[in-house]
Amino acid sequence: MGSALFWGAVAGSSLLLGGALTYVVHVRTRALGLVMAFGAGVLISAVAYELVAEAFATADRGGAIALGLFAGAGVFFAGDAVLDRMGAADRKRSSGNQAAGSALAIVLGIVLDGIPESIALGLTILDGGGVSAAVLAAIFISNLPESIAASTGLSASGWRRSKITVLWVVVGVVTALSSLAGYVLFDEASEDVVAFVLAFAAGAILTMLADTMMPEAFQHGGRFVGLFTTLGFALAFGISAMESGS
Repeated sequence: MGSALFWGAVAGSSLLLGGALTYVVHVRTRALGLVMAFGAGVLISAVAYELVAEAFATADRGGAIALGLFAGAGVFFAGDAVLDRMGAADRKRSSGNQAAGSALAIVLGIVLDGIPESIALGLTILDGGGVSAAVLAAIFISNLPESIAASTGLSASGWRRSKITVLWVVVGVVTALSSLAGYVLFDEASEDVVAFVLAFAAGAILTMLADTMMPEAFQHGGRFVGLFTTLGFALAFGISAMESGS
């Protein structure tokens, strides 16, 4: 239990780190797009080889995986649509469009983005007895450009630094608690239920990537976005392969 909380906090700490970097370093828009592409590739690999593959190995029936994938995508899509109408559509944009949305919607939107991957992290600890290095690295790395982009946009839209810092602290706490929830709530669950939840998190993460992270990457990263996405995928796959071989 303590391990799930600790690793969830470690993964969430990169949100605060990314926000702090914007106070001391000016991150160019092109560089931010490329780092986002790299982070997206890392997450895609973790979804494929750590979540969906693990769900397939765990489930008695393949239906639990398909149901979980589409349920996760559908739930995220519906929640995101509601929050978008409240003004959270540009919550992770670096352009400053957040000024048009409410603070509550932006906070809830960022929390929604982070919950599925945090729950998945807790589940990997439950399923494997130790944290998945590939999932942990994927969350930590992908959080950095997301928080840099969002912090840049929030600052441009008029948010004070103290308010932005509080936002990332709150989201980091939610991340840690979500990882703990993924461990505790499914400790006694059947294999099919665990497989469903792994696939649910995978579907939600993929939908989040397509909705919030990849558009920003392709908008600002230019022609090298595909290469950086592949590089991130390869790194996460390498970590996953080393884990499975150890």
